[in-house]
Amino acid sequence: MILREYKPINCATMAELFYDTVHTINAEDYTNEQLNAWATGNIDLEAWNCSFLEHDTLIAETDGKIVGFADMEKTGYLDRLYVHKDYQRRGIATALINELEQRAGKAGLFNFETYASITAKPFFEKQGYTVDSENKVIRNGITLINYKMMKHC
Repeated sequence: MILREYKPINCATMAELFYDTVHTINAEDYTNEQLNAWATGNIDLEAWNCSFLEHDTLIAETDGKIVGFADMEKTGYLDRLYVHKDYQRRGIATALINELEQRAGKAGLFNFETYASITAKPFFEKQGYTVDSENKVIRNGITLINYKMMKHC
């Protein structure tokens, strides 16, 4: 596996990975209605591309295939972290988050924040994040539970 910088040509593949991962991996913790509200399959690729370009965005690749991605704002806010449904539990998410946190640390940031799904909460706890609060998000009229999590280095 290699980590590399985001390129705009990757955006559509990342959107597909996001949809497939949410609908497969998060199905244990969320209803079909919630999954459909969270990942509709209709991503504004132009908006995603702009946000990826504004953030520190990394892609994980194995044999030329995108198997994960993550992006962090300059404030230390981890926006997205997704690993391909067929590449779970191989250290990809850990490698992505570690690299983003190290880069942020070099820029003088040592406080990180994210909103973790029910599914991702145990992963973030293993990475040293703690729950600040439970959060309810309304998407397309459907309530989703996630957790505001913080890490202080």
